[in-house]
Amino acid sequence: MSNIDGHTFLIGLMAYPIRHSMSPTMHNAAFEKLNLNYAYLAFDIDSDRLEAGVNAIRTLDMRGINVSMPNKQRIIKYLDKLDISAELNQAVNTVVNDHGVLTGYTTDGVGFTTDLKKKGHPVAGKKMVLAGAGGAGTPIAIQSAMEGLSEVKIFNRSDKNLDNAKRIAKIINERTDCKASVEALENQAAFKAAIADADIYCDATGVGMKPLEDMSLINDPSWFHKDLVVFDTVYAPRETKLMQIAKSAGLTEVYNGLGMMIEQGAAAFKLWTGEDMPIDVVEKAISKKDGH
Repeated sequence: MSNIDGHTFLIGLMAYPIRHSMSPTMHNAAFEKLNLNYAYLAFDIDSDRLEAGVNAIRTLDMRGINVSMPNKQRIIKYLDKLDISAELNQAVNTVVNDHGVLTGYTTDGVGFTTDLKKKGHPVAGKKMVLAGAGGAGTPIAIQSAMEGLSEVKIFNRSDKNLDNAKRIAKIINERTDCKASVEALENQAAFKAAIADADIYCDATGVGMKPLEDMSLINDPSWFHKDLVVFDTVYAPRETKLMQIAKSAGLTEVYNGLGMMIEQGAAAFKLWTGEDMPIDVVEKAISKKDGH
């Protein structure tokens, strides 16, 4: 940040609430390490100010932004183009500004698959059970299918996201070789049976995150088999109730969402700068920031 001058380009994060975000710490550490003349700031932008926020990207000649809830779907109508992933997801988490032309991307799914691959678990040929079809679950399902996942069983509560789960499954079945199905999360027998047959279980809900940190969708360790990979997209707290239960069942491949968060940021970083994010530097910056 000490390198800010008259040639510095601004990148931002527009969401609400957002002051808790690790993204400024992550990106600014990477910019500094690579001596890139960018600065990353967080902006509390709710949906009622989103159009003005997008106009500011062009007006201020910002290089781009990240987008989080509640703006991932709502921003689409203000953009000029979408890449294939954002189009299929009907959600955007990264915007790149090329001389006034704003293109929307979705890097959340790539963050998930890249993190799992680095941990030794590429999704190709695997069966996955996915809980949640919202802002995190949608790109996870679609990107995994695009990368060769053989089957995904999506479970969601009987709410508005259940219809989205059906939309996702239809896209996956029509556009990829992955077999996708949807079931209501209330059907616990089907949920348990699906996990017993899965290679990967991913919880993409907010259960386990404050104020639900004492909760898990699965409370019985016997649901887990020893070869199952368990992935919780929540990263605060670092060890969720789900992770504790999975470890108590003897599972060793149990992960939180911190790596996914870093990898989705790395994908956005590449889109803005053309450079590879120095992951080790970012991990150290985040650890120092939150005291871990």
